[in-house]
This record gives sequence, structure tokens and C-alpha cells, in this order.
Amino acid sequence: MFLYILLALIAVVIVKIILIAVFFSGEIRCAQKRDPAARSFVEVLILYQGLHALISHRISHMFYKARLFFIARLISQISRFTTGIEIHPGAQVGKCVFIDHGMGVVVGETAIIGDNVLLYQGVTLGGTGIEKGKRHPTIGNNVVIGAGANVLGNITIGDNSYIGANAVVIRDVPPNSTVVGVPGKITRQDGKKIDTSLDHIHILDPIMQSMDALEKRIEKIEKNHNK
Repeated sequence: MFLYILLALIAVVIVKIILIAVFFSGEIRCAQKRDPAARSFVEVLILYQGLHALISHRISHMFYKARLFFIARLISQISRFTTGIEIHPGAQVGKCVFIDHGMGVVVGETAIIGDNVLLYQGVTLGGTGIEKGKRHPTIGNNVVIGAGANVLGNITIGDNSYIGANAVVIRDVPPNSTVVGVPGKITRQDGKKIDTSLDHIHILDPIMQSMDALEKRIEKIEKNHNK
């Protein structure tokens, strides 16, 4: 009897893996592309908690839209327990979203995440206040949000933007921008997105940019004064 139960459980697991591989192959390929540590399709399929958190969210979101709120929340809480990633069933998540490492990620109920977004561990897409309605951020396409960053309130992060690690963002961010610091300060990236190579150390700092501009201005004034 025990053997039959064990075989049945193994069969269920195999069927589950096959279904995930078929229906979520796009997300798996995105994870392989975004994570240089991903060695194979199977490794991502079985071991990546970010992928499994997104799969659970797709399922819970369907129940949420059907107004079966308790079941939706139950699925999300089970996923939170097993993956360390909390995505509210009401959140809208786009295609090819990759949650790297993922522990401590929190996504609020009215958050909207676009396509090709990369979230690192400890990211919070949270609300401010207790008002009803849209109270969580909208994240555009091709956005990278660094580890520990907090994006709070009903704000919009423009396409191709980068939110630096541990930044706190409480205002809208235009497209093709980088935000660093607390509170977050915006600097342009000359219209170029930087998430393709994940080169997180070469990020423009708006404070350093201002200091460089002041130094150049002082040098120019000194040169004119010495003439």
C-alpha cells in the first residue's frame, strides 16, 4: 500500500514538472538568460524559487480574478512559506519577469509589473497609508530593481530604468533613468538601459555628477580669473 502511494506521489511530481516545463518555458528561458549561474533548463525548472513563486502567483491570480479571495490568498501564503517570496494574488505581473535569489521580496496587491523586469532579493513594492484603490507602484518594462530597494506608493517607474540597491523611491521615475540613495535621486543613463550585462557597479551617482559639474565650473572660473 505504501509503495502505491509513493509511486502515485512520484507520478504527480513528474506530471507537475512536465506541465511547468511546457507552460512556463518562456520564464525558464528568461531565468537562464538573466542568471549566469543557471547551468541548465532542468536546474531552473526544479530549483529556482523565483520561478516557483511566479507560477504560484499565476495560479492564485486566477482565483483572485474569480473573486475566490480566500483560496487565492491561501495559495500565495503557501508559496510565501516555501519560497520566501510574497506576491499578493491581486498583483499584475507581466511576461519574462525574473526574481533572482528572491528571499524577502514583497509585492503588494495593486502593484503592476511590466515585461522583462528583474527583481533582486529584499525588494519591496509596497503601499503607503491605508486608503483603498491603487496604492502600490507600477513598474514599466525592462526595469531592474536592486537588492533591498523599496518602491512605495502609487508611483510609476518608467521603462528601461534601474533602481539601485537599498534605494527608497517615493516619486515617479521617468524612462531610461537610474535611481540611487535615500530618498531616491534620479540620474539619466543617456537613454540606454543597463540591465543586459547586469553591470551594477557602473551606475551614475547624481551627487557625484553634481560635484563633478561644480568642480568643472570652479576650474572654468579660475581659468577666466587668471587670464
